[in-house]
Amino acid sequence: MSTGTEKIATVRLGTHGPQVGVQGFGAMGISEFYGDTDEAAARDTLDAALEAGVTLIDTADIYGRGANEEFLAPFTAAHRDEITLASKFAIQRDDTDRRVVRNDPAYIRTAVEASLRRLGTDHLDLYYMHRRDPAVPLAESVGAMGELVEQGKVRFLGLSEVTGPELREAHSVHPITALQSEWSVFSRDVERSAVGAAAELGVAFVPYSPLGRGFLTGAFANAETDLSAGDFRRFQPRFTGDNAKANAALLEPLRTIAAAHGATPAQIALAWVQQRARVHGLTVVPIPGTRKRSRLLENAGATRITLTEAELAELEPIAGRVAGDRYPDMSTTSAAREG
Repeated sequence: MSTGTEKIATVRLGTHGPQVGVQGFGAMGISEFYGDTDEAAARDTLDAALEAGVTLIDTADIYGRGANEEFLAPFTAAHRDEITLASKFAIQRDDTDRRVVRNDPAYIRTAVEASLRRLGTDHLDLYYMHRRDPAVPLAESVGAMGELVEQGKVRFLGLSEVTGPELREAHSVHPITALQSEWSVFSRDVERSAVGAAAELGVAFVPYSPLGRGFLTGAFANAETDLSAGDFRRFQPRFTGDNAKANAALLEPLRTIAAAHGATPAQIALAWVQQRARVHGLTVVPIPGTRKRSRLLENAGATRITLTEAELAELEPIAGRVAGDRYPDMSTTSAAREG
């Protein structure tokens, strides 16, 4: 298995963005969603990320209802000049976990101040609109985000789960540095329009869940028995019932290719995502998340694996055979707004 101790390569985030490690770190799971966490192990994992050259650290105000940003504050304070810090706004959760998407300018101004306070910093390197509310004109939302850049509270802007036409519209209001959406061997709906638009505009693509929320590691045969009671994946369509059984059968090519490279299925899945940069002609910086140092190093090792054209062809059909949607409710994703 490729883990390596040398730092990963770096790449510019889009045409004019910051220089970052070619793989980033998704911090969501440190706070919730994937069961109980070990704070000491999570902090050790963050240290391992920086040691490996993983410098793009991604969080959001919804993760733990702000607890994730607060958890990152000491790490941010210790390494502010070494990391590219990204956070997101737009999704609110009430006490019943009901979610509301807000993109209005007044909320954006309030949200950024709250994130800066929790993270203990005076600026964010990258600030994303986490989800789009079609009821709010995109020009109003992006215009308000642009004001944050002018005020020095944010350096670069990003969007998450928007379509290609929406990305072009936003970019015409203010330059967009990065587009974040789910993209993996299992999830390729972004290739309908968003990927092409990003390549055309010089916008970097930041794939979240590049391991299919862990399914592509091959570690979950049965969500009901393999995942803890507090793990949100127990309710995700691809992890449940007959869908899970059908999807598990799709992993065999990953295992075969992994064996040929002396790697793990997870590393092959990540290498596939990394090579989308060459296939589609744009910067790609996936943000796998983990709470373990060993997994962090395993993930970073994937950046040193190059898949052959024959191997890429073997993986090509998988996404079209996946059973179940990405979420129980796809209404806020880009796929819901594409024809």
